[in-house]
Amino acid sequence: MRPGVGEPLRACTGCPGPEYSGAPDCARCRGLVDAVLEEEWRAFLLREGLPDGPEVAALVAEEPQRYDWRVVDAALERLVCEGCAGPLGRGPAGCAPCALAHGFRYAAVETDRPGAAPGNEHAVRVNVSVVRRPQGVPEREVLLRRLWLPWLMTGVLPTTERAQAAKARTRGMGLAEIGALFPRVLDAPGFTLP
Repeated sequence: MRPGVGEPLRACTGCPGPEYSGAPDCARCRGLVDAVLEEEWRAFLLREGLPDGPEVAALVAEEPQRYDWRVVDAALERLVCEGCAGPLGRGPAGCAPCALAHGFRYAAVETDRPGAAPGNEHAVRVNVSVVRRPQGVPEREVLLRRLWLPWLMTGVLPTTERAQAAKARTRGMGLAEIGALFPRVLDAPGFTLP
């Protein structure tokens, strides 16, 4: 279940970092990230009295601007790409239908949760999208998105300046050094990137 706004970070039982930070490599974190979409998809189907199937998913994908981003992403997951035969929007770099669907997903609705920093839901959405579809994104960027995701899930949103400073501070670090930051997030209250 998605953490509530203001909840403390929780240690992942599948990797050394906090929950969500190990996706896509950690199966537990990947499952938690996927559950963000699946929980809202099930709630949407229940509210609307609809069956779970490709027909409903196709209707949602045709008009993403009418639905919550989690519903749209879950719908795309249920559709098969004509180009790569994988879930629509998650295909390899160079798959034209997936690239198109991936771009259209950003037309969906983003509503901040009560108590969350304004813009938090957009940040959650972008970070979830990156860790679910890391291909075509520089590995350093994926690692930084993974590091921020646990905080974002609790309603926190770093200022633009803080996010840029964190990115600048890690610019000279190797990937292993950035990866080593994940366990430290749990060790120090109020931890910020070095």
